[in-house]
Formats: sequence, structure tokens, C-alpha cells
Amino acid sequence: MILTIRNMVCDRCKRVVREELEKLGLVVGRVDLGEVEVPELPAPVSLDDVRQTLQANGFDLVDDRKQTLVEHIKVLLINEIQHLKGERLPTENYSDFLERKLGYDYSYLSGLFSASEGQTVEKYIIALKIEKVKEWLRYDELTLSEIAWRLGYSSVHHLSNQFRQVTGQTPGQYRKAAHADRRPLDSV
Repeated sequence: MILTIRNMVCDRCKRVVREELEKLGLVVGRVDLGEVEVPELPAPVSLDDVRQTLQANGFDLVDDRKQTLVEHIKVLLINEIQHLKGERLPTENYSDFLERKLGYDYSYLSGLFSASEGQTVEKYIIALKIEKVKEWLRYDELTLSEIAWRLGYSSVHHLSNQFRQVTGQTPGQYRKAAHADRRPLDSV
């Protein structure tokens, strides 16, 4: 049985979900971002018990097929942008990447995502990229050119304009600011 779980965005999330499900008595197999494989639920444990445990830790169980697909979109994009998994081909745009990975027409995926999340896939991708830019700016180890190249921007100018539109600051202003205003990925 595969459980689809919302808000799993990092390796720490995978560890917490595994530990919490094992505390419930579940035998946990594979754990990926957004998915956990369990052979079956032990007799006294219900899906509501699983849901309550997950919700107590900031996650949620996804029952609906369409919502599961939305979570898969988010996991694929987080893996590509935040974790730099490199599954997207160098010449492939994100819409083609999602079509290839999920086997659905992009217009269907886009409509489903927008209806569920209240923002377009494109806006979500931009938000993920900006959070990654903020992370790298805080580390102060990469130049803006290196950041733009790693995230697939056509130019530093394009990155800077997009960053300013989203944050209200230039990348340079953000780098110099004393406070970090990064958002958790599960709230992007």
C-alpha cells in the first residue's frame, strides 16, 4: 500500500514520517518525498490514526487521486529545484519534464495544480527558485552568475528582475540584509 503524504519536502521529513508511522506499529518500507510504502495497516490502526499522527507533525495524508497527482508535481519540482536531482534533461522545459514523468498532458496537470494550490505551476516554480536563491545568497559562497546558471536562468538580469518582483529587494540588498526571511518549502 502506498500512502501519499503532503508537506514532505526534505530528508528530515522522511525520517520524521518513518519514525512516527513506526511508533503507530506500521512496518514502513520505502520512504520518498510525498510517498511511503507500507504492506498493510495493523489491525488496531486506521487511516484516521495515520492522518492524525501525520497532522500532529505538520504533514497530511492525501486520499484523493487528483490531489495525489498535485503532490507528485510538487515533489518532482522540489527535487529538481531545491535538491538539484538532475532528472530534467538539459534542454527540457518544466512542462515537458512533468508530462514525461507523470504521463499526463501539461494543460491537465497545470489546471489541476492551479485549482488545488491557488497558483500556477509557473508561479510555484518561480517561488521554489527564489527560495533556493535566498539560501545560496545567505551562504555567500556563489556569485549571482553561478546561481543563475545553476537554476537555469537565461541571464543574471533575468534572475535579478524576478527576485526583485517576488521579494521587493535586489539579490545584493538581500545578501546584505541582517535578517533571513526564507519560507519553508511546504508553505511556498
